[in-house]
Amino acid sequence: MILTASNLTRVLAPVRLAKLMQKSSRKLLVVLIGLLVLGFVVYRSSGMLRHSEFSGIEMLRAVRSANPYYLILSLVTIYLCYALRSLRWKVFQQNLGPSSFWNIYKMTLAGFSALQLLGRPGEPVRPVLLARKEKLPVSGMFGVYLLERIFDFASMAVIAIVALLRFRVDSQSGETARALEKAAKPAASLLFLGILGATSLLVYLRFHGTALLERQLQGWLQAHGWRAKVAGIVMEFARGVQTIRSWRDLALAVLYSAVHWFLVLVVYFWVAKSFGGTLSTLSLSDAMLVLAVTLVGSVLQLPGVGGGSQAVSTIAYSRIFLVKTEAALAASIVLWLITFAACSLAGVPILIHEGLSLGKLRELAEHEKDAAIESAAKQGDSVQ
Repeated sequence: MILTASNLTRVLAPVRLAKLMQKSSRKLLVVLIGLLVLGFVVYRSSGMLRHSEFSGIEMLRAVRSANPYYLILSLVTIYLCYALRSLRWKVFQQNLGPSSFWNIYKMTLAGFSALQLLGRPGEPVRPVLLARKEKLPVSGMFGVYLLERIFDFASMAVIAIVALLRFRVDSQSGETARALEKAAKPAASLLFLGILGATSLLVYLRFHGTALLERQLQGWLQAHGWRAKVAGIVMEFARGVQTIRSWRDLALAVLYSAVHWFLVLVVYFWVAKSFGGTLSTLSLSDAMLVLAVTLVGSVLQLPGVGGGSQAVSTIAYSRIFLVKTEAALAASIVLWLITFAACSLAGVPILIHEGLSLGKLRELAEHEKDAAIESAAKQGDSVQ
């Protein structure tokens, strides 16, 4: 067969068609991902709508009147916050092995998306994904994860302390605000004592190592059931502290944490400003109090209301600052969408690209968590 121009065109036509179909399939996949994320967001938000007495039309009106520029800035800032989280993780991980910021950033988005999809059972997914991507031991990554949690809880406590100490009521404040003002100083004092205790524990573990702790927990590590799991978690946390090798590492971790949570505070301030009305009059200190209350709700995860953070932020707006119910609820849902759910816009496609389904994520989380506990027990055996 002589290969002429017409023959060549006929030969290449199927190839071109296949490429066009592949591009179309990719576009369709992106659209489907977007629809799935939107459906998931509506599903998560619907629980709150069912349990609130408000006008849906009024809420939509409040959302429609929001300033989009503040909301776009907030969305961009949240992705910057994930970048700061990734930089802090890189500081913790660098003493375990080579680390890549972009790999950490992508897996951070994917991991938080898995948390949105699976709920609390999805917590172990992020360290598992990072361990696979960076080709590092899962047990070491769980140690880094637990250390990261400690930094976050300490940051939350500092935010709560400052918010409580700066909170003041006026003549128009409601009973909830007045009761909060009375309890503010005692609560701030307790939180401060908690931070001192946690800091002392971290310093002790950093300078005295984990050998004594391993010997004390040896019986639990060799046991079965909940004792082995608790001991494994304690040991991974203790080893995670050891990843901080210098004062420079500590300073960078504190700096990244401070900037991260300050930007989250700015997002809360911008979202309130975007809605106008009473919400637009809230100060940065007021936004800090809402953030502190919301963080408590995100830890508690109240059942049946679509997320504890949404419920308590609505209560904070409506009961403490006397914002109308519809506006308070609208602001709370938008806050949740930006600060918690927005990561799924980039994270879910990353999960699909990595070939991870919901079932696979659950399997990875359970398998690798058990493997990390077993690794802690084996390392404990080596100490004897």
